[in-house]
Amino acid sequence: MLNYSIVDTIIKNSLEEDIPYGDITSVSLVTKGSNAKASLIAKEDGIICGLPVFKRVFTILGQVEFISLFEEGSKVKSGDIIGEVKGDALNILMGERVALNLLQKMSGIATLTNKYVNELKGLNTKILDTRKTTANLRVLEKYSVKIGGGNNHRFSLSDGILIKDNHIGYAGSIKEAIRLTKEKSSFIRKIEVETESKEDVIEALEAGADIIMLDNMSPSQVAEMVKLIDGRALTECSGNITLDTVRNYALSGVDFISSGELTHSVKAFDISLKNFIQL
Repeated sequence: MLNYSIVDTIIKNSLEEDIPYGDITSVSLVTKGSNAKASLIAKEDGIICGLPVFKRVFTILGQVEFISLFEEGSKVKSGDIIGEVKGDALNILMGERVALNLLQKMSGIATLTNKYVNELKGLNTKILDTRKTTANLRVLEKYSVKIGGGNNHRFSLSDGILIKDNHIGYAGSIKEAIRLTKEKSSFIRKIEVETESKEDVIEALEAGADIIMLDNMSPSQVAEMVKLIDGRALTECSGNITLDTVRNYALSGVDFISSGELTHSVKAFDISLKNFIQL
């Protein structure tokens, strides 16, 4: 699922940012060539995600082994020892923060996504991420959504047609925006359009939209629009949907719910690298 050429670029850039001229503290204290080990410990309950990325940091630095005690996507509890790093002491210390930063962010995303997915149990609605991701970390963040049980929306602007409010403003109307898009894009491309009112939905339906996004509507309004659309297009709702409200939206029968919260403001999962001892 992970493109390691992209992952390696992310890691190398992060290492260069964190140790541009070496780790001057560790170099002063650690005997070159000495070995050490440390434990990776969960400090809260959740879904662990990013173990292959964590391991890759030390593979790139070299001479450090990571032994994981959990599978990717496993549930962990506070106090669980997730795994152990063992090898070159200096490389462990130099890679610690980069490896933890990525693992904590990815686990936070997977954990929050899993909470959303659990709220939708028994319903057909699927949870989606958005393009509201951290610059240059999208591949890791969207991977984390999948590990948490969610689904990916577009990875980039090249992946699918989504006509939003600014496109509509430029074209002059939903009908004209869809007409122009159909005229200039392949017939195999589905067209999704953002709507904000009943009038927008009717216009999108009449213009032949394949997917209709119901933006910033209440659960009751979404339910009304889903009934109006009546299967003539797939439906997605988005905008200010939270963990507390997501099930009410899903009960409308909408096909998809997208949430920027999954990636743009998620809390990092609390994980520490502790019990560091020289071998």
